[in-house]
Amino acid sequence: MTDLYVSTRDRALPLYTVEALRAAERDALAQLPPHTLMARAGAAAAQFLAQRLAAVDARHRSVWFAAGPGNNGGDALIAAAELKRQGFAVGVALPVESKPDDARWALASARAAGVRIDTALPASLDECAWLVDGVLGIGVERAFPGDDASPFNALAHRLESARTRGLPILALDVPSGLDSDTGQAVGGGTPVIATHTLTFIAAKPGLFTGRGRDYAGEVSVAPIGLDAWRRTPAPGPDRAPDADADFAAPGTFLNAPERFAPHLPRRHASAHKGTFGTLAVVGGASGMMGAPILAARAALYAGSGKIHVAFLGPDFPPYDPPHPELMLGEFDALALERMSAIAIGCGMGSGDLAHRALLRVLALDIAKVVDADALNGIAQHADAATRLREHATHAVLTPHPLEAARLLGTDVANIERDRVRSARTLATRFGTTVVLKGSGTVIASGDARRVAINPTGNAGLATGGSGDTLGGMIGALLAQRMPAFEAACAGVFLHGRAADALTEEGQGPAGLTAGELAPAFRRLFNTMLAAPVRDPG
Repeated sequence: MTDLYVSTRDRALPLYTVEALRAAERDALAQLPPHTLMARAGAAAAQFLAQRLAAVDARHRSVWFAAGPGNNGGDALIAAAELKRQGFAVGVALPVESKPDDARWALASARAAGVRIDTALPASLDECAWLVDGVLGIGVERAFPGDDASPFNALAHRLESARTRGLPILALDVPSGLDSDTGQAVGGGTPVIATHTLTFIAAKPGLFTGRGRDYAGEVSVAPIGLDAWRRTPAPGPDRAPDADADFAAPGTFLNAPERFAPHLPRRHASAHKGTFGTLAVVGGASGMMGAPILAARAALYAGSGKIHVAFLGPDFPPYDPPHPELMLGEFDALALERMSAIAIGCGMGSGDLAHRALLRVLALDIAKVVDADALNGIAQHADAATRLREHATHAVLTPHPLEAARLLGTDVANIERDRVRSARTLATRFGTTVVLKGSGTVIASGDARRVAINPTGNAGLATGGSGDTLGGMIGALLAQRMPAFEAACAGVFLHGRAADALTEEGQGPAGLTAGELAPAFRRLFNTMLAAPVRDPG
């Protein structure tokens, strides 16, 4: 049997907003018989569960569905009916009667198949192999589970209790209560925390950024017979990134190697160190010498041919004992105009010397990574912001949410409310590629027309120096003459995948150090360089 769903791992899938999904649904419904999309969604969910139930002890093969009154609940009812016909023990908790026509058809189908339907989950779930969240889908504007009088409160408590005891939970389309555009909780509610999400028609940005990664778990896509899952949505009316209306997301996709691998710097036998560029890492005020050294070491492992570390403070070390390949010196003594790329900001501080260094670097038409204290300098000094805009083409800004808030004159809550919008707004304001760091890092091109949400990485990256290593890695790729957007996508993806690989080996997430990321990055980078180049199509 052909699988009715696909994995999202290492696929540069387009990401659909609710607006784009509704348009795809309308087009399909106009051409298909009634109930077709719901029947396909239910069949895909049933197949997903049946394949996993096959490996479970026969005494623990029951599945219970928590269903809402809308079409998300209808998908759950159809999946339950299909599993029942396949001989599995199933039940549906439906606290509120189905309302839309499709959902009422699904309810009748489930009853006809002999599915047990109650208003609540059973008292004991000891013989349950999976729980399914089919309460609320996309586009819902009310918080989940709602106030104390909500009929969904009991379901929410039971789902969370089961999750904490290790029972797998499958969310249909999106975890109930999650905004599929932003990855935030709708209305300040408490979304269902799923171990798996089977999302319908196409992947959605909120499943991969913000809190969405914590709520959605492992994500698969069920196309339900449509080709939207691999096709960029048609653009809507032109809108400015900071407009009040929802910003539709043509050009938004999951970050994956097929998008940046064709631009990776291939190694040829005739190459020499100059082939792979010279990077200057600028920073290191007194008391903060470690940050630029971390960045420079990461750049070395990321393949830059030569690396200078230009310190702002006077008490820098004469050389780096673990890596004497690095050339350490005073900032004012370095001929920056001869560099292939510059990474500025790590441990730079905020004094007059830092401001002068920032203006000098920003005035150069050289590829550059602007991070940490350099970002704060741009936020604080209008002349630095102006100079950045004048030489923005090959620049990459790498703010975390607080730095992004300073750059936009707002607060972290507003940045995190819609991370894709925030990254686009930053890219538009400064004309640079932007890497908005965080869970589900968002990378926006300088014209804001391309946005990638990165699916790699884990909590092991929440450690001092992790951002410095990322800046060094992206700087090294820029020095090797990768375009800014692709260098950012590659650096972020491999930085996160390095943390994932180390965690799988037991070296994280707790206790993972920034310095451990670079050797893991190198292994992954070389594996990717050795692989055949795929046409991103």
